Amino acid sequence: MSLPAKVMRDGLLEKRSSGLLQLWKKKRCVLTEEGLQLHNCRGGGGGDVRSSAWSSRAKELRFERMATVDCVEYKRGLVYFTVVMATGKEIDFRCPQEDTAWNAEIALALVRYKNLQAVQTGRNRHLSTAHLGSTGEEEEL
Repeated sequence: MSLPAKVMRDGLLEKRSSGLLQLWKKKRCVLTEEGLQLHNCRGGGGGDVRSSAWSSRAKELRFERMATVDCVEYKRGLVYFTVVMATGKEIDFRCPQEDTAWNAEIALALVRYKNLQAVQTGRNRHLSTAHLGSTGEEEEL
Protein backbone atom coordinates (compact mmCIF):
# COMPACT_ATOMS: atom_id res chain seq x y z
CA MET A 1 0.00 0.00 0.00
CA SER A 2 1.49 3.36 -1.02
CA LEU A 3 1.36 6.61 0.89
CA PRO A 4 -1.21 9.18 -0.25
CA ALA A 5 0.16 11.82 -2.61
CA LYS A 6 0.92 15.25 -1.18
CA VAL A 7 -1.97 17.71 -1.67
CA MET A 8 -0.77 20.85 -3.43
CA ARG A 9 -4.15 22.61 -3.72
CA ASP A 10 -7.78 21.95 -2.79
CA GLY A 11 -10.71 24.02 -4.01
CA LEU A 12 -13.62 24.50 -6.40
CA LEU A 13 -13.54 24.44 -10.19
CA GLU A 14 -16.33 24.11 -12.70
CA LYS A 15 -16.00 21.34 -15.27
CA ARG A 16 -17.95 21.27 -18.52
CA SER A 17 -19.88 18.03 -18.87
CA SER A 18 -19.35 15.92 -21.96
CA GLY A 19 -23.07 15.40 -22.51
CA LEU A 20 -25.22 16.96 -25.21
CA LEU A 21 -25.98 20.13 -23.20
CA GLN A 22 -22.39 20.60 -21.95
CA LEU A 23 -23.43 22.07 -18.61
CA TRP A 24 -20.91 23.51 -16.13
CA LYS A 25 -20.81 21.45 -12.93
CA LYS A 26 -19.03 22.40 -9.69
CA LYS A 27 -16.31 19.99 -8.66
CA ARG A 28 -14.10 19.88 -5.63
CA CYS A 29 -10.64 19.56 -7.14
CA VAL A 30 -7.63 18.26 -5.27
CA LEU A 31 -4.30 18.81 -7.00
CA THR A 32 -1.66 16.28 -5.90
CA GLU A 33 1.80 15.30 -7.10
CA GLU A 34 0.17 12.51 -9.12
CA GLY A 35 -2.67 14.43 -10.80
CA LEU A 36 -6.02 16.12 -10.33
CA GLN A 37 -8.85 14.47 -8.38
CA LEU A 38 -12.42 15.57 -9.20
CA HIS A 39 -15.09 15.04 -6.51
CA ASN A 40 -18.82 15.42 -7.25
CA CYS A 41 -21.05 17.46 -4.96
CA ARG A 42 -23.60 15.16 -3.24
CA GLY A 43 -26.01 17.86 -2.14
CA GLY A 44 -27.00 21.43 -2.66
CA GLY A 45 -24.33 22.71 -0.26
CA GLY A 46 -23.04 26.26 -0.52
CA GLY A 47 -20.01 27.38 -2.43
CA ASP A 48 -17.64 26.65 0.45
CA VAL A 49 -15.50 23.56 -0.07
CA ARG A 50 -15.63 22.51 3.58
CA SER A 51 -19.40 22.99 4.13
CA SER A 52 -20.54 21.08 1.03
CA ALA A 53 -21.05 17.33 0.97
CA TRP A 54 -18.56 15.82 -1.46
CA SER A 55 -18.40 12.26 -2.70
CA SER A 56 -15.48 10.27 -1.33
CA ARG A 57 -15.00 8.59 -4.70
CA ALA A 58 -13.18 10.79 -7.17
CA LYS A 59 -12.41 10.75 -10.86
CA GLU A 60 -8.67 11.12 -11.23
CA LEU A 61 -6.85 12.82 -14.08
CA ARG A 62 -3.36 11.41 -13.65
CA PHE A 63 -0.37 13.35 -14.98
CA GLU A 64 0.94 10.23 -16.69
CA ARG A 65 -2.11 10.42 -18.99
CA MET A 66 -2.06 14.21 -19.47
CA ALA A 67 -0.43 15.94 -22.40
CA THR A 68 -0.84 19.64 -21.59
CA VAL A 69 -2.92 22.44 -20.06
CA ASP A 70 -4.14 24.70 -22.86
CA CYS A 71 -6.48 27.39 -24.07
CA VAL A 72 -6.49 29.99 -21.31
CA GLU A 73 -9.15 32.62 -21.95
CA TYR A 74 -10.44 35.42 -19.73
CA LYS A 75 -14.11 36.24 -20.24
CA ARG A 76 -16.70 37.96 -17.98
CA GLY A 77 -14.67 37.54 -14.79
CA LEU A 78 -13.91 33.86 -15.43
CA VAL A 79 -10.81 31.98 -16.56
CA TYR A 80 -11.40 29.13 -19.01
CA PHE A 81 -8.76 26.46 -19.59
CA THR A 82 -8.50 22.99 -21.08
CA VAL A 83 -6.67 19.90 -19.88
CA VAL A 84 -5.62 17.84 -22.90
CA MET A 85 -5.14 14.14 -22.28
CA ALA A 86 -2.60 11.96 -24.12
CA THR A 87 -5.51 10.35 -26.00
CA GLY A 88 -6.48 13.77 -27.39
CA LYS A 89 -9.57 14.11 -25.17
CA GLU A 90 -10.08 17.70 -23.98
CA ILE A 91 -11.60 18.52 -20.59
CA ASP A 92 -12.76 22.11 -20.09
CA PHE A 93 -12.65 23.94 -16.77
CA ARG A 94 -13.43 27.43 -15.52
CA CYS A 95 -12.93 29.35 -12.30
CA PRO A 96 -13.31 32.94 -11.09
CA GLN A 97 -10.63 35.28 -12.45
CA GLU A 98 -9.34 36.13 -8.97
CA ASP A 99 -8.61 32.40 -8.62
CA THR A 100 -6.51 32.21 -11.80
CA ALA A 101 -3.66 30.25 -10.26
CA TRP A 102 -5.51 26.95 -10.84
CA ASN A 103 -4.51 26.59 -14.48
CA ALA A 104 -0.93 27.67 -13.74
CA GLU A 105 -0.61 25.33 -10.76
CA ILE A 106 -1.93 22.36 -12.76
CA ALA A 107 0.44 23.18 -15.65
CA LEU A 108 3.46 23.57 -13.33
CA ALA A 109 2.65 20.34 -11.49
CA LEU A 110 2.36 18.56 -14.84
CA VAL A 111 5.74 19.93 -15.98
CA ARG A 112 7.31 18.93 -12.65
CA TYR A 113 5.91 15.40 -13.01
CA LYS A 114 7.08 15.04 -16.64
CA ASN A 115 10.55 16.36 -15.73
CA LEU A 116 10.90 13.87 -12.87
CA GLN A 117 9.85 11.07 -15.25
CA ALA A 118 12.41 12.22 -17.85
CA VAL A 119 15.20 12.37 -15.25
CA GLN A 120 14.30 8.88 -14.01
CA THR A 121 14.22 7.52 -17.57
CA GLY A 122 17.58 9.14 -18.33
CA ARG A 123 19.08 7.80 -15.13
CA ASN A 124 17.82 4.28 -15.89
CA ARG A 125 19.15 4.52 -19.46
CA HIS A 126 22.52 5.75 -18.20
CA LEU A 127 22.76 2.94 -15.67
CA SER A 128 21.89 0.29 -18.25
CA THR A 129 24.38 1.65 -20.85
CA ALA A 130 27.08 2.02 -18.17
CA HIS A 131 26.52 -1.60 -17.22
CA LEU A 132 26.59 -2.74 -20.85
CA GLY A 133 29.59 -0.50 -21.59
CA SER A 134 31.63 -1.97 -18.74
CA THR A 135 31.15 -5.53 -20.02
CA GLY A 136 31.98 -4.40 -23.55
CA GLU A 137 35.24 -2.76 -22.43
CA GLU A 138 36.29 -5.91 -20.62
CA GLU A 139 35.76 -7.92 -23.80
CA GLU A 140 38.03 -5.57 -25.80
CA LEU A 141 40.91 -6.04 -23.37
